[in-house]
Amino acid sequence: MKWLCTSFILLTNPTFCQGWSSVSSLRLKPPTLHTRSALKSKNDHNVVLRPSANPTSFDSFKIGTARVHRYSDPDTTADDSEYIMWYHARDTSLNHADNSLPPLSTGRIGRATSRNGLIWERDETGSFDADREGVSLGLNTDSWWGFDTAHIGLGQVLLPMVSPSIRSEGGVYVMYYMGGSYEETKIADYLDHEKSARVPEGATIKGMKLKIGAAISQDGVTWGRIEGDDPSGACMVPHDLNDSNSQNFGKDVPEELYCGWPEVVVNPVAASESSRRAATDNNRDNFFMYYSTMLKDSKEKAIGMAVSTNGFGWSKRGIVLSPSPGTFDGAGCARCNVVRKATLDEEGFWVEKENSWIMFYEGVSSNDGKHRILAAESSDLKTWTKIGLVLDVGEGEQAWDCKGVGSPHVIRLDDGYFRMYYTGEGSDGETAIGVAKSVDMHNWEREQAGLVFSLE
Repeated sequence: MKWLCTSFILLTNPTFCQGWSSVSSLRLKPPTLHTRSALKSKNDHNVVLRPSANPTSFDSFKIGTARVHRYSDPDTTADDSEYIMWYHARDTSLNHADNSLPPLSTGRIGRATSRNGLIWERDETGSFDADREGVSLGLNTDSWWGFDTAHIGLGQVLLPMVSPSIRSEGGVYVMYYMGGSYEETKIADYLDHEKSARVPEGATIKGMKLKIGAAISQDGVTWGRIEGDDPSGACMVPHDLNDSNSQNFGKDVPEELYCGWPEVVVNPVAASESSRRAATDNNRDNFFMYYSTMLKDSKEKAIGMAVSTNGFGWSKRGIVLSPSPGTFDGAGCARCNVVRKATLDEEGFWVEKENSWIMFYEGVSSNDGKHRILAAESSDLKTWTKIGLVLDVGEGEQAWDCKGVGSPHVIRLDDGYFRMYYTGEGSDGETAIGVAKSVDMHNWEREQAGLVFSLE
């Protein structure tokens, strides 16, 4: 089976399935996060998380898609903020050719914490019911028919019971993730006509028909899966007219080969509008989901949208972001993060702008095939206008992220800056999670992650 996965990697764009990983902050003594290898250049000053150097760890091979939230206690003025990072990762056991899984960084989901968002401590214990130590959400070992038995990947984590930026007692975390099973699909289905002609007839790959699920938690560590409407347990599946379990979403929704990397946004309304609608509309779309997909007919990698009244039952609304030929996203759009625009007032509080959103997404260039981070704007979360490039690949072949940057996630800081966590890949194929900062969300510069010295 080895040639199957190898053929799939070589015949597609080398970064089609991007085995993104992550990197840990450099500390000199004592190291609280393992580094897989020594730092290789002076250009990795903004790296904050690397794969574990422990070969038995679930995140020892690849790490990707960091989702970071800062939580604080609203009842105190003390600076007790805590940063929490969820990420997905893979070890070599899931990368064996015999598994024939797609060459992604997906595997299981872990967690790390920080006091400043730059120096991170892995949760080495994880959930008591996960299938591996140090894992928050592991593979589904309870339901052999589940969509998430082979590998899972992180989408987004929300705390919708209260403000998404404040953790309060009694709140419930909601995690949106994607997963793949050992169901086989044809490799040629994911390639254009020219490339598919080079693939042996009948060659297959497992775990590529990604579906989206949800899980809930009271502490952000131990998670319970929510059974979706699909027989596999997923809450959203690729639109496929040949699949009797796939809903007919209408003519505006094209057929899809997979759906993954879900980004979910709680749809806010002004207080007056909210009270007015409450009496007349009990079925308002409270949640918007943006997901990465590949269209069955055109083989385009695009971003689709779905809406929900409760965050668990979803209805698709079609594609909202498609490739623009000859540009930095001419070969595909994927892996987005949607942020509401805000400014810092004179008293140091963030004031959100009504009807003003920005989407950061990963674009694949049609010229050099590299992944870069681009942006688009919207006033209604439905129609998006592209802005263009916001974070390019690292300069020079020695830069740790010279081959590609993507999977962005943006948070606000107290000093008026925004911080972006992103995944990068170097020329040697190693990947890491780094940080960049901006004051306006349009112009970004790589942030100094810092060195921590021990006096012991």
